Amino acid sequence: MTMQMLDAFFTATQRFSFLAADLGIQMMPGQAPVATDGAGAVGQAAAGAAAVVAGGAVEEPGFWGSTWLMLAIWGGVFVLMYFIMFRPQRKREKLMREMQDSVKTGDNIVTSGGLFGRVADVGTDSLVIEFGISGRSVKIPVLKGDVIGLREPVLTPPPKQTEDN
Repeated sequence: MTMQMLDAFFTATQRFSFLAADLGIQMMPGQAPVATDGAGAVGQAAAGAAAVVAGGAVEEPGFWGSTWLMLAIWGGVFVLMYFIMFRPQRKREKLMREMQDSVKTGDNIVTSGGLFGRVADVGTDSLVIEFGISGRSVKIPVLKGDVIGLREPVLTPPPKQTEDN
């Protein structure tokens, strides 16, 4: 490979480790390279490579390898979660609270238990709901938080479907 290709694909630390491997230098993590010939003498090429590596050619991690990047990524994840999950939920809760506070006497409501009724009286934090029809009704106090909607029950049966063969 040419030096231009090496510059494009490898960091300086990786290039020096390749050079050391080609020269027969054994590099231990955190130590300067040491090359010996058969008699134990350090070769001149190895000494030059050792001087380059020990002379500060090892790159420090920049912004992209630091903890600041990690903090920025996690911060972005939390901001994204806020806008996707928490903010819409708060909007729904606010609309539900407004609907529960706007209930007045005579409104038809449905409770969280699925019971339909008519509001007979409105208190500070509770309602008196009239359950039943045609004079045989029961009045029961219910918390405003148990009201999930304003609507009347649909009492007509759905049309029957016939099978055409």
